[in-house]
Amino acid sequence: MSNTESKESTIKELLDLSGKVALVTGCTGYLVQSMCRALAEAGASVVLADIPKMMERAQELANSLPAAGKAKHHCVELDYMDYESIDKCVSDAVKMAGRIDILVNAGYERVTSDWTDVTGEQFTRQLTNATGCFLLARRVRDHVIERGGGASIINIGSMYGIVASYPDAYVDVPMASPVAYHALKGGILSMTRHLAIYWADDGIRVNCLSPGPFPAPTVDPRMIERLSSKSPMKRMGKPYELKGAIVFLASEASSYMTGQNLIVDGGWMAW
Repeated sequence: MSNTESKESTIKELLDLSGKVALVTGCTGYLVQSMCRALAEAGASVVLADIPKMMERAQELANSLPAAGKAKHHCVELDYMDYESIDKCVSDAVKMAGRIDILVNAGYERVTSDWTDVTGEQFTRQLTNATGCFLLARRVRDHVIERGGGASIINIGSMYGIVASYPDAYVDVPMASPVAYHALKGGILSMTRHLAIYWADDGIRVNCLSPGPFPAPTVDPRMIERLSSKSPMKRMGKPYELKGAIVFLASEASSYMTGQNLIVDGGWMAW
């Protein structure tokens, strides 16, 4: 065995996030809660970020996360629509946790209208989420350059940033597939590729994780039945089924991967 081969990391070492700090936005979201648990279970300290009115729930989640070794979890406020809060979020996170090694860009403000009645103001406001995602990623990038060392930035996309939805699946189901959401998630994917190229020399990897159909339990059961019929696996995803993907992208297990979109969709786009 060569000297290089003898130093090959084990899979356990590659997936270990001990000593790392992950900033996760939109932390109280249905899927993002499982992502927070996954990062904590892998050994990371997690800084949970959300809008001010969700801070109580964020703190409850932080208190429930496992803490391996010296890991500690914290909460900070962040509103993508308030650009000043973006700088403050990063400053507060660094002050509390010492550094940021991983960013999960998952938060966004929902729009409540589809193409039939969405206003120009609503559409533009939805796209402002992309601006917030970019400004936060850039601020984390600047922090990483200042402290030295690399980082992993993971933008949360959607299958609906890649393909259109089936109109018949959303008949009489309001707010289910807004056109502005599709535009937002498509933009997030393109931005991921762009930043990955420009920041590669900085040792910063930028990837996207795009979930497929993962409806919350409160969603109209008619829509779930319709979507399930269109999935090769004939079912919807469960939040824990994103845990492996988020740890993979955050860890050294994906060290030669940047500018990519990891799709977890039950085979939705394999048709």
